[in-house]
Amino acid sequence: MENHTSLVDTAQSMLQAVALARQVLVHKDNFKRFSASLEKTAIFLQELSKFKVKNSETVSRALEALKPEVDAAKQLAADCSNGNKIYLLLSCKKIVEKMESTSKSMSRAMALFPLDSLDVSPQTNQWLLNLCKNMEEAQYQVSAMEEEILQKVETGLEDRRATDRSFASNLLLLIAESVGISSEECDDLKMEFESFKNDIQHIESRNEALRMEQIILMLENADLVTTPKEKEMKYFTKRNSLGRQLLEPLQSFFCPITGDIMMDPVETSSGYTFEREAIEKWLALGNSLCPLTKTPLSKLSVRPNRTLRQSIEEWKNRNIMISIASMKPEIQSSDNQEVVNCLAKLHELCEKGELHREWVVMEDYIPIIAGLLHDKNSETRLHALAILFSLAKDSDNNKEAIANHNDSIRLVVYSLARKVEESTRALQLLLELSRIENVRNLIGDAQGGILLLVTLANSDDAQASKYAQELLDSLSFNDKNVVEMARAKFFRPLLQRLFEGPVAIQVIMADTLADLELTDHDKQCLSRDGALKPLLQMLQLDDIEVKSVAVRALDNLSGVASNGIQLIKEGAKSQLFELLFCHALSQLRQHVARIIMHLAMSTASPDASADQIRLLETEEDIFKLFSLVSFTGPDTQETLLHTFHALCRSPSGLDIRRELRQISAVKILVQLCELDDLAVRANAVKLLYYLTEDGYHPTFEEHVNRRCITTLVKIINTSDCKDEKAATMGVISRLPHNPQMSQDLSECGALEVIFDCLRNVRAAHEKEVVENAAEALCRFTVPSNLEWQKRVAEAGIVPVLVKLLASGAPPTKRNAAISLKQLSESSSSLTTPVKTNGFLSCCFAPSGEGICPVHTGICSTETSFCLLEAGAVRPLVMVLGEQDAPACEASLDAILTLIEGVQLQNGCKVLEDAGAVVLIIKLLNSSCSSLQEKTLGALQRIFRLVDFKTKYGKSAQMSLVDITQRGSSSTKSLAAKILAQLNVLNEQSSFFDGT
Repeated sequence: MENHTSLVDTAQSMLQAVALARQVLVHKDNFKRFSASLEKTAIFLQELSKFKVKNSETVSRALEALKPEVDAAKQLAADCSNGNKIYLLLSCKKIVEKMESTSKSMSRAMALFPLDSLDVSPQTNQWLLNLCKNMEEAQYQVSAMEEEILQKVETGLEDRRATDRSFASNLLLLIAESVGISSEECDDLKMEFESFKNDIQHIESRNEALRMEQIILMLENADLVTTPKEKEMKYFTKRNSLGRQLLEPLQSFFCPITGDIMMDPVETSSGYTFEREAIEKWLALGNSLCPLTKTPLSKLSVRPNRTLRQSIEEWKNRNIMISIASMKPEIQSSDNQEVVNCLAKLHELCEKGELHREWVVMEDYIPIIAGLLHDKNSETRLHALAILFSLAKDSDNNKEAIANHNDSIRLVVYSLARKVEESTRALQLLLELSRIENVRNLIGDAQGGILLLVTLANSDDAQASKYAQELLDSLSFNDKNVVEMARAKFFRPLLQRLFEGPVAIQVIMADTLADLELTDHDKQCLSRDGALKPLLQMLQLDDIEVKSVAVRALDNLSGVASNGIQLIKEGAKSQLFELLFCHALSQLRQHVARIIMHLAMSTASPDASADQIRLLETEEDIFKLFSLVSFTGPDTQETLLHTFHALCRSPSGLDIRRELRQISAVKILVQLCELDDLAVRANAVKLLYYLTEDGYHPTFEEHVNRRCITTLVKIINTSDCKDEKAATMGVISRLPHNPQMSQDLSECGALEVIFDCLRNVRAAHEKEVVENAAEALCRFTVPSNLEWQKRVAEAGIVPVLVKLLASGAPPTKRNAAISLKQLSESSSSLTTPVKTNGFLSCCFAPSGEGICPVHTGICSTETSFCLLEAGAVRPLVMVLGEQDAPACEASLDAILTLIEGVQLQNGCKVLEDAGAVVLIIKLLNSSCSSLQEKTLGALQRIFRLVDFKTKYGKSAQMSLVDITQRGSSSTKSLAAKILAQLNVLNEQSSFFDGT
């Protein structure tokens, strides 16, 4: 009966332990496994109590062995349920060891039960054996976080971090997280810490109590458990008790080996203490005896002398505390070098430890150091910035104290503009201060600050650039700062807001983009980084304000070709056309028209040509867009006309010009030419000029009448715009070459205007005007109208044309040569014959001064338009040697008028004297087939003269042979005929057939 009661009581006690184990504050996973074993054991005992025990003495011994372990398990669970959480965490390894030893002892006690004397099933017997085995082999472990905390505790104690506030704060936060106290619940953590401090007074083990006291000293430095006021009171109480004199170090502080004050003193088996590094080096060199006592030593005999190390630390801190308190007079001295030296020393102390920085703050150094930022001495400012940065790292209170001191932020910002070292230190400080929102506001408001930051972000100094970019990112929390960054060409924060919204923010960012002055590079960068897509998405929203800012921003960004191409690819045209034709959004029309103009200009770029990009793809698009020209105000009219200028120059320009002519654009443009708005008129004339580019079209005869011609002549006479004058002259030069049009031009004063423009040959800015005037003149030099030819000659234009052969652009030279050729064609009939007497007159050509060697009569520039008299031959010959094929061809045509018919011999002599024959032969190698063919025709005539054939034939042979092999069918035949003239080919050769 007694055993039965004992079994029941023990089982009940075990179940109580299980209940307590389920309430533990730490090691919950371990206790879950431990309590499961206890519960199984309790169940077994309850079952065992139901059986009649034969060997009661054996059962009693088993129960006696089991009861102490049950009590131990119950006490362990109770301690871990009610004890201080911090203490339990720090004792986690001891708890785990206790859990394992209790489990093993219980296993051994359970094995004492005499199952063979009980009437139990084999399954129950096996179950008990398995339970005993599991309890015997059970292993309990501390968690990874607990292991990390214990390691950090040891590190703090070993590495002299007992006074490191940030280390203590971080460690205490980790402890709080591990024991289930939120870092937000400072009061709960503080209460738990105070409870921990009280509980260690009841620890029986002196070594454990000493260790816990050291941990408490370390954790007391954490901000979470000690208020700034408490720290300050503690500091001044201690500082005021120290006096003002520095203490000399005790002899025991010095390492006997190095003679220096020890940092990590270790005690050896000889009883003497050395610096760890020194004694380890001594032993590593093979020395096995103590340097002082000569007694044997080993590495294993070295152990930390924590008491001495703590004494050294206390002595150092005492002297540092006194030093810090006594530095103010030196820092405020008028001696620059003394100030710099003192600041350097103070900075060194700040860098040595967080506790020292805390003392510096409590001594109210922040206002003093911040005040030095305006000092003229750069070294003083450098040290001041470095010290403030050290202090700012420790707490938000320090950051606010620095930022709120007078103009400290403004002064730090000024340092950004100084040398690299100072600007980098200023960046470090500002970056640290910017971790507080209200300080970020102060930095953002500092005049010129953001501009300086952007400049530094783009600098070559990698460190300064990194800090500046980080600080800009920090300041980008404020929309006003983001706008300032964008104005300084730092677009990343703006783009981020443009991408992410909300719409109200997108409107602000788009409005900023619309107002920025951007370079082409800026626009390309913004497009590359994705600015266009969100703006196009904003166009789809119903809000007119949103559409408006998006349109204005796109207007600003679209002015570079790559962006225009991207917008076309993104399908912007349909959205823009919809806005352009929406009457309710007429206030946006000018901006939309400008975007479309930019898109049109982009289609003329090489990239657009390569990708076959087209803006207007259908006749309807062209018609709709051009129709607006008649129904909009001058500004939009001008923009639309610019749009069509660009489209006419694009790869699809031929189609655009054809469609414009078909929709009677010429009629509208002629009307616009009569407007008083000079900008619209100039652009209308220019577009009209583009439409004349493709040759004759009936629409010009229909709409360009005498009234229009008069208007065009008036524009040339009155306009101050060279582009407008050039375009107008270009229109005149390209009007249909029929008698009626030429007559109308003549009667409306066009010829006189052409003369005036040609006389401005020396004005470089009138180059295009002269070029078009030279082309326009060609219709008035045709030999079919002698009256017009005489007007040209009498106006003194022939010498002007000769000058243009030397100074004009290639097209100008071509047209000048055409006019000279046409004039020369009349020379033979206009030369005055020379009367001769005597029967020998039929045998000898007339000679003497004043007689033209080509036309054999009296010639002049004004009456017979003779090229020789005009001095045009050599300039024409010079053009033959130039690269421009059309100019060469026209010049050749002009020269060949001198060897027509009976003039051949005399004309060839003139050409030879001018060096033309050699150049004509060289033209055989021209890649221009028409020029090559005319050259062959010229040589065929020239080589009719035996002297010329003999003298120049051989130099032409190789080129002629080459043409017979590589030329066209017509040039092959001509070349073969010339080779036959030169007796190189038989006249029966198949080359004569052109095959």
